Amino acid sequence: MKHGRHKMGSGKMGSGKKSSFACLFGDSIGRGVILDSVRGRYILLKNSFVNLLTKNSKIKVDNYAKFGCTIETGKKMVEKHRKDLPDYQFTVLEFGGNDCDFDWTAISEHPQGSYVPFTPLAKFKALYSEVIDCVFDSGSQPVMLSLPPLDAKRYFSWISRNRNAENILHWLGDVEHIYRWHEMYNLAVVELAAAKRIPLIDIRRAFLEARNYPSLFCEDGIHPNEAGHSLITDTIRSFVAEMLPAPAAFSV
Repeated sequence: MKHGRHKMGSGKMGSGKKSSFACLFGDSIGRGVILDSVRGRYILLKNSFVNLLTKNSKIKVDNYAKFGCTIETGKKMVEKHRKDLPDYQFTVLEFGGNDCDFDWTAISEHPQGSYVPFTPLAKFKALYSEVIDCVFDSGSQPVMLSLPPLDAKRYFSWISRNRNAENILHWLGDVEHIYRWHEMYNLAVVELAAAKRIPLIDIRRAFLEARNYPSLFCEDGIHPNEAGHSLITDTIRSFVAEMLPAPAAFSV
C-alpha cells in the first residue's frame, strides 16, 4: 500500500478537527525510562522528552510507549487504539531498540549456538510497514523517530553482568558488532520513512553530532539519560518549528 506524504501543517491546532496534537507508540525510550545507577534499577524520568515537550506549551501528547516493547507488541497496541487515532494530528512511532536485541543469557551459556534477534530484520520491516499503513488509514499522520545510537562498550558491560562475558564476546566477534547490528535496524527505519514518504525525526544524527555522545547515556549504554532526553526534546522542537506554520505550538 502506497501513501503520499501528508502536509505537516494541514491540520491546524485548535481547529476542532483533531482533539489532541499527537500520540506516541514506542519502547522504554519513548516512555522515559532511565537507569538509576545508585539503586540499580530502571525508573521513569520526570524530565523525559515527552514531558519536556508538553511542559509550558500547547502541545498535548498521549504516551502509549511501553518498556520492552517490540514492533510486534507495538502493532497490537496501535490496533487496540486504532479507533482513537483519528483524534490525533500526528502518531509518532519509535521502535527498533528491543527488536534487534538477543537472548544474552542463552548466548552466554552456549556461544556456539545460532541465534536470531527478538524480531528478525525482515519481519521488523514488514510489521513496521503494516503499523504505518494502519496509522495512515486511520486518518492520522505517522511520524517516525530514528533510533538513538548506543555505546557499544558500555552496553556490552551491561549485558555481560552476571553472565560469561568471554562467551558473549566470542559469539559477537568484537564489541562494536553490537553497534553495527543496531545500526542495521536504524537504517531500516530510515528506509521505511523514505519509502512511505513520511516525516522522520533523526534523533540519531543529533546524538552523533554531539561531542562525547556516550555522556548522554545511562550506565547501560542504551537508554538516554536526562541530558540525552533534553537533546531529543531540542531535536523534536526544531523539527516541529520547521514543519509546522504555527510558531505558537510551543508557547505557553
